[in-house]
Amino acid sequence: MDLFEYQARDVFEKYGVPVLPGIIADTPAEVRAAAEKLGGVTVVKAQVKTGGRGKAGGVKVAKTPDDAEAAANDILGLDIKGHVVKRVMVAAGADIKQEFYFSVLLDRANRSYLSLASYEGGMEIEQLAEERPEALARIEVDPGTGITLEKATEIAVAAKFPEGLVGKVAPVIVKLYEVYTGEDATLVEVNPLVLTGAGDIVALDGKVSLDENAGFRHPEHEELEDKDAADPLEAKAKQNDLNYVKLDGQVGIIGNGAGLVMSTLDVVAYAGENHGGVKPANFLDIGGGASASIMAAGLDVILGDEQVKSVFVNVFGGITSCVAVAEGIVKALEILGDAATKSLVVRLDGNQVEEGRAILAAANHPLVTLATTMDDGADKAAELANA
Repeated sequence: MDLFEYQARDVFEKYGVPVLPGIIADTPAEVRAAAEKLGGVTVVKAQVKTGGRGKAGGVKVAKTPDDAEAAANDILGLDIKGHVVKRVMVAAGADIKQEFYFSVLLDRANRSYLSLASYEGGMEIEQLAEERPEALARIEVDPGTGITLEKATEIAVAAKFPEGLVGKVAPVIVKLYEVYTGEDATLVEVNPLVLTGAGDIVALDGKVSLDENAGFRHPEHEELEDKDAADPLEAKAKQNDLNYVKLDGQVGIIGNGAGLVMSTLDVVAYAGENHGGVKPANFLDIGGGASASIMAAGLDVILGDEQVKSVFVNVFGGITSCVAVAEGIVKALEILGDAATKSLVVRLDGNQVEEGRAILAAANHPLVTLATTMDDGADKAAELANA
């Protein structure tokens, strides 16, 4: 889950990272009031989860409350890379002397953490990494020891900070790492990290991505979710503890186990090439259990997708037998009643497969078609979606 800038600012402040005062506002009048409260020069900043706000006109400096209100009129409602601005942050102005860059992120390839830092900030880091890679220090961070003051000093020196600044920047790097570990983040980025005219180091703009898999440790993170922007089907799936991701296709997918579901997506996409180019409509892993309630919840989510024309249920019975899966499907269709209107292709294999198929055959539901293999099931589901 990516945070808005104002949320990242609040999290930084919680951990003692130096930040500037900021007030969120949803209307030009609120922006004016915020500018009056902060006093002096302010900056009106669009709150969208994408980069390039400044170039798109989403960040404006205001010398007076009148200027701030005028800036809000320009920014609110602005479309920035497909993100419509509904909220801004009014931040206190800063006397910027120099701009730097720092981030710490999850390095999946090396199963470690990675710190990126540069004495040169204020530009897109991808551009800097491509044009002047020597200006970007890449320092591996051992998750076991993290970023101590000694490690932070090493990072600052590698990033070519002058000796007189290393002692100021290093403690801030330590605090930013505390944000990273304390909030179970996958990314904490500051661009720019600035040196003010008064000689202070301040995090002027922050980006934080949280690991949703660690949400059980952070119930307060739920308040940070952008529920207005959430896909309604994904929101419904989350309420039912379903592992669901919406895709742009016509064949709904239900499986048990992430590996099996991923394989099913590939097989359906391949089969769809022979049936009008239909594609998978979602990823939905019901896990090891396939009770009637879980199956009904999964079907309810998938059938609520107007793009879905057919559903492919592909389950391998292991700890949960095919009998339980079949009974779950039959009961789920009873629970859904008239809400179930799209064809289901069901492929079962594994523990008690013959008994499970017999249960579905005996139910003889008009929407259900049995398939023997995954390939046959994918082909039939694609055919029905195309029809």
